[in-house]
Amino acid sequence: MTVKLPTLDGIEEVSSDYSMKLLLIISHVPSENTRALRDAVIRGAHHADISGVRVRALTPFEAGPDDVRAADAIILGTTENLGYMSGALKDFFDRTYYPVQEEKQGLPYALYIRAGHDGTGTLRGVETIVTGLRWKEVQPPLICRGDYSAEFATQCEELGLAMAAGLEAGVF
Repeated sequence: MTVKLPTLDGIEEVSSDYSMKLLLIISHVPSENTRALRDAVIRGAHHADISGVRVRALTPFEAGPDDVRAADAIILGTTENLGYMSGALKDFFDRTYYPVQEEKQGLPYALYIRAGHDGTGTLRGVETIVTGLRWKEVQPPLICRGDYSAEFATQCEELGLAMAAGLEAGVF
């Protein structure tokens, strides 16, 4: 059964089969390009070969501790803002860090960054926080550097597929 849930960007369809593992995608999407990257991650996670994973995509402002508690794995997406992660993702971490710190140690995660420059400060900031949470990086960080390229969406789709496939197979 599928239910429709409202989000800031419209309506999201979510399977209500709770026997399936849940891949949570939390991405800051302030522009058409960043929405395209988030949509590519979702598309990859919904690949036809994946049947044992539910996907829930939220913005950092929509997501909270209960969403993280329910997740079996997480993909974080952020823009590079002044050499750091987006304020939206930082706000998400501020609200969820202590409520999930003990309970979600070892949570598999992946990260993609839309960086106008090099993304290193953004990567360092996110890594510092997830290290404190003791989450487990299961894919190398994807940094989409420089001017926007359609290749970024392909890379994000591959990231979504890899995360969903690994989760479904029990690799992490």
